[in-house]
Amino acid sequence: MSMQKLSATKRKQKLAEIYQALNSDPVDIPALRKHAISPGGLIQDEVRRKAWPKLLNVNVFDAVIKPGDLHLHKDYQQVLLDVNRSARRFPKSMPADQREILQNQMLDVIVWVLTEHSELHYYQGYHDICITFLLVCGQKLTYRLINKLSTHHLRDFMDPTMDKTRHILNYLIPIVRKSNGELADYLVRSGVGTIFALSWLITWYGHVLSNSKHTLRLYDFFLASHPLMPIYLAAQIVLYRKEEILKQECDMALMHHLLSNLPQNLPFEDIIVAAVDLFAQFPPESIAKDAALYYHKSLAITKFRDFELAGYQQRPDFILKERKLRQQNEFRKLLATKSSKITEGNRGNRARRWTMWAISGALGAAAIAMTNVSLEWATEVIGFLP
Repeated sequence: MSMQKLSATKRKQKLAEIYQALNSDPVDIPALRKHAISPGGLIQDEVRRKAWPKLLNVNVFDAVIKPGDLHLHKDYQQVLLDVNRSARRFPKSMPADQREILQNQMLDVIVWVLTEHSELHYYQGYHDICITFLLVCGQKLTYRLINKLSTHHLRDFMDPTMDKTRHILNYLIPIVRKSNGELADYLVRSGVGTIFALSWLITWYGHVLSNSKHTLRLYDFFLASHPLMPIYLAAQIVLYRKEEILKQECDMALMHHLLSNLPQNLPFEDIIVAAVDLFAQFPPESIAKDAALYYHKSLAITKFRDFELAGYQQRPDFILKERKLRQQNEFRKLLATKSSKITEGNRGNRARRWTMWAISGALGAAAIAMTNVSLEWATEVIGFLP
């Protein structure tokens, strides 16, 4: 189901449910994720400006402090070249002076992030992601979102070498093979490799899609998903085009030409549903060996565990349990203090033991949530897909 096919009634109902999740205290992050992934995504840019920071656990009130002379950064000239070549990514109807202002803002955002995180390395295509956020969110919010993404979802692309990026690309054929061995074998025999999907992956498809509505729909999806979801989507696109691929001569150059030209009329809603299903059936750790990827080497995945734990700790049930636990602990401390005035030791020690047991139980729940992150996410999203 595409965004255009959502009826006015369903569109209105979905918007109401999204705002209900946003207005919950605390914000209902699981509900926001479901709406971002389910057909239609977050629907409007106005909603995205509110929901994207919540999905990334970003505080929109944090101060944005511009560093000193940006020209001194080692990547400044390369970023400037890429930004100056980015005109086609802006709406054709946008006046040139307005576009130039946004390009200057994008240049600042990128160099701000690189200056703040010296461990990050710029790559060509990073600016394509920044443009999408800038057009929706404005400069300050874009900086906050890109700053978070760069140290989480995009982290593997920002290493000094492309080793981790190549490792992620290595997932593609094994994922395809799980669903269609014939297709995977044909791709391997052609010698095409996976480089055709590189620009898809590192720009979140922003560089290869001409329709901004499709790009925004995918960004909703990726922001609510596991960091490796873009490669699962790539695998599903290949699977969707299987008949076209199998009709192509088994030749590397011809196959690369076919695959690198991404059709602009793909049924992205159907492909998203299928990609989520692929992830649920074949989670990353189940195919890591086939992909020749040691799971722990991915910085994006490692940080996603902490990211997921932070999200789990914002869930309403978790907040209520924490509040109740704090109240119980405060009561027990008070009881222990009063009891110690009556008798030395026994009751106070018992109250302290109760408190320690409660804290241990809370820590255990958090540890379980963190170590089962992929399984919990997959189970959560399966429930709302059509």
